[in-house]
Amino acid sequence: MADRRLHVFHTVARLSSFTKAANRLHMTQPAVTFQVKQLEEQFNTRLFDRNHNRITLTNAGSIVFDYADKILSLYDEMESSVGELTGEMRGVLLVGASTTIGEYLLPRVLGAFRMAYPAMKVRMNVANTRDIVQQVENNTIDIGIVEGAVHNSNLAIRECQPDQLVAIFPQGHALAAKERVTPGDLLDCQFVLREEGSGTREVLADYIREGGEDPNKLDIVMELGSGESVKGAVESGLGVSVVSEATVRKEAQLGTLEVRPLEPALKRSFSFVHQKQKFRSQAVERFYQFIQEQCEKGDPWGQRSSPAHDRVAL
Repeated sequence: MADRRLHVFHTVARLSSFTKAANRLHMTQPAVTFQVKQLEEQFNTRLFDRNHNRITLTNAGSIVFDYADKILSLYDEMESSVGELTGEMRGVLLVGASTTIGEYLLPRVLGAFRMAYPAMKVRMNVANTRDIVQQVENNTIDIGIVEGAVHNSNLAIRECQPDQLVAIFPQGHALAAKERVTPGDLLDCQFVLREEGSGTREVLADYIREGGEDPNKLDIVMELGSGESVKGAVESGLGVSVVSEATVRKEAQLGTLEVRPLEPALKRSFSFVHQKQKFRSQAVERFYQFIQEQCEKGDPWGQRSSPAHDRVAL
């Protein structure tokens, strides 16, 4: 309903890219460029400086962006208020999820949410915790769900679900003979880890530090960009790792990985992250409430029915 040109311009400015904006808006890049050009013609001034494949807002562009942000937020607020009155919730919800949540846990919840609210469209972006938090900061997404700690006083953080991490080894590994694994045990192993910025990696470093050990002494032989590649590397005998228990239920059941609890237990919370000041649409609030309701039922992610959970006795 808002001015299409303003919406396109706002998206380009937020993403700092015509190409990314075209992908986000499901438009061609020439169409995005045309919409921005029309807005520039309306104001009779350039809104972007283009230098070496990089775009930045001009002074006029910054003014237009600030007003566009307020205007589009008011449109969202208006639609949400009318939706509350009519009882119909529709629109697009932009959700960002850190890798563990996005790959293993959230699809099931999103499926149930879409069944409950078929008029809603949900778009999910999966990246590591650091990147998802940055996208929330930049207003690229409406809400993020991450597993790492978030230290940003400008963002609102609400815990939504606990998670427990476990150690994994290839079959026949010496540590598989132990019932539980300590931080000291981990320092004696070659390690396969996620990349810098991963929530799991940050939590592991804090855990080792709290156990009186130096996480810099970890013998990291490989850094990988996804949980699946980490599991594959461990299965191949390239090292050991620490991952969310929810991500290795199948492997524990099939016996392709050795899975052991940590001593002391390593727990964390999944958290919602969103802007404090930005108006939160009815869709964002309802999505948060929906997951909270699933939590109250006891098993939002579907983790407790798996034999793998019994196997590692967490």
